[in-house]
Amino acid sequence: MAYSVCRSIARATAKNFYYAFVVLPGPKRQALCAVYAYMRRCDDLADDPALTLVERRQKLAEWLVAVHKALAGHPTDDPVLLALTDSQRRYKIPALLLDQLAQGTAMDVQEVPAESAASGTTPQVQYQTFEQLRGYCYHVASVVGLVCIRVFGYRDAAAEPLAEKLGLAFQLTNIIRDVKEDAVLGRIYLPQEDLDQFDVRASELFSGKDSARLRLLLGAEAERARDYYRAGDELIPLVDEDSQPALWTLLTIYRRLLEKIAARQYDVFSAPVRLSTREKLTILGKGLLRRLT
Repeated sequence: MAYSVCRSIARATAKNFYYAFVVLPGPKRQALCAVYAYMRRCDDLADDPALTLVERRQKLAEWLVAVHKALAGHPTDDPVLLALTDSQRRYKIPALLLDQLAQGTAMDVQEVPAESAASGTTPQVQYQTFEQLRGYCYHVASVVGLVCIRVFGYRDAAAEPLAEKLGLAFQLTNIIRDVKEDAVLGRIYLPQEDLDQFDVRASELFSGKDSARLRLLLGAEAERARDYYRAGDELIPLVDEDSQPALWTLLTIYRRLLEKIAARQYDVFSAPVRLSTREKLTILGKGLLRRLT
């Protein structure tokens, strides 16, 4: 029953990840749904607009206390915690990685300008350098990769740095895709050193009016992401054979999203860029075929 609850959460909200989950054998699919439901709970607490920032931090701290108690064997009736603790034990997921997932969520629980973007307020640049951004990406994405390969199964330790790099590729793709949406929320994840290099002001990220400089900036970030995507190609043969189609499916969905953004000349301002359900189902079909063959 607990796993069923987690599966419903993943199906409803994991717009890209769930397509990869479908290709996995049942027990591994259940485990990743449990991990996703845990991450979703962390995100919901961190982003709850009904709570003040102080209340969000408090709720996250209380949630982590409940998680630690469940992992230590204390009884719980929370279906997400029931499924998470079972998966954590079954696949030997280090508790530290689960903590780091929550810490990554908490990194976004910080002050932002009180005025909205609609009033013309300049959003805040979150990181000065790419190395600082990499630290954020590690907690919100690379750690996800490290958890996933525990469930996928692997024997070669080389899989771990490759999973970290692939998570970074995914997060850079998200940052490029959501640059306008994040700016409206008062946050810019592109590093200040990159903005300076292409002479782009933070305020320009609301509308993308100066398309030439913005295209160059986003194109440079996309090229950086492409370099990290190559780690995914190296990672696939290192995970257990029954998990390779799922990893291929996830990698292909995100890589295709990046190339769709590039095909639109990095115009992420006039309309959201997403893969259609049909496009994702086509990739899923190919993933299922890889599993069968």
